[in-house]
Amino acid sequence: MNRKGMIWMLGVWSCLAGLLVLGGCKQGAPQGGPAAGKAPPEVGIVTVKPEQVTLTTELTGRVSPQMVAEVRPQVGGIVKKRLFEEGGQVKAGDVLYQIDPATFQAAVASAKAAVAKAEANAFTLRKKAERYRQLAPIKAISQQEYDDTTAALNQAEADIASGKAALETASINLAYTRVTAPISGTIGRSTVTPGALVTANQAEALAVIQQLDPVFVDVTQSSAEVLRLKKSLASGELKGAGQGQAPVSLVLEDGSVYPHRGVLKFSEVSVDQNTGSVTLRAQFANPEQLLLPGMFVRGILQEGVREQALLVPQRGVSRNNAGQATALVVDDNEVVEQRLLTAERTIGDAWLVKDGIQPGDRVIVEGLQRIRPGATVKPVPFAEKGADAASQPGAKKS
Repeated sequence: MNRKGMIWMLGVWSCLAGLLVLGGCKQGAPQGGPAAGKAPPEVGIVTVKPEQVTLTTELTGRVSPQMVAEVRPQVGGIVKKRLFEEGGQVKAGDVLYQIDPATFQAAVASAKAAVAKAEANAFTLRKKAERYRQLAPIKAISQQEYDDTTAALNQAEADIASGKAALETASINLAYTRVTAPISGTIGRSTVTPGALVTANQAEALAVIQQLDPVFVDVTQSSAEVLRLKKSLASGELKGAGQGQAPVSLVLEDGSVYPHRGVLKFSEVSVDQNTGSVTLRAQFANPEQLLLPGMFVRGILQEGVREQALLVPQRGVSRNNAGQATALVVDDNEVVEQRLLTAERTIGDAWLVKDGIQPGDRVIVEGLQRIRPGATVKPVPFAEKGADAASQPGAKKS
């Protein structure tokens, strides 16, 4: 083959190679090119619906006995006996201690003798005064003698009254040698033993009796929270549970729930100037003696009922750089929209939202990492277990 033929053949092969390369490029162009369409990302949504929610608040407090009495002697003397078992139950009127009664018995005997002497003296003067009353009108005796006898009789009768009062005092002091229980309840340890010398109204109590069924639980709430609650009740946003009758639950120190529910009895009428808080008192039955005075507990108080509450799952709420609560919502055109929320409190695994969400809004709770505001998405209902906020400790749905 001559030189021209070889050049022509090379040109033909070059054209064929170019056509093959161009064909390969055309086949790969539809893959990944701008003309290729993508399906919108799928997100899990929860539709917000208004529901009735019972709002509660958790406050710390301590247990106190319903009644407490410190036993002290009202007369002085030597303790002869202790007649109770420490830590046991006593009834009002039970004798707890016996103080040596010897000196008090002697005082009673002396007072009785004084009364008898005064009565004997008065008897003589009474008879004399009767005789003089008959003799005075006929001038058998002088008027002065009659007046003196009458005055002496009055003095004797006064001595009788005074002696009887002294006898009663001595009898009371003798009775006080038997130190009795002023109330029924559980008695603690004794601070004295037989042989100890005690004095009347001494500073140290002999023992302490406490009534532990029922018991009181005193919790504190800030005055700001009290104001907020009153305003919510006044505006009708919350329905009250009845003044003084709101139910209260307890959580014990070990985290367990106390089996008996209590009732809110009263609220203090003044604010503590040091803490800015108000004391609330609830009453609880305590048949098993689980609640002991001074025990730390957490009280869960029912504030009221919100009829049209809006709950948004916590997994669908985030915070922006300013710390504001936000949520992504799918609008009617399947486009993502960001909302600013006013979230009041958490209720279980949901936020109680006051503003920023309306009934029927579709909040995105799954697939948030793949989308941004303004993106078109395909919403699908999220699994019910992820959106259920009914199993929360802070509120109840009705």
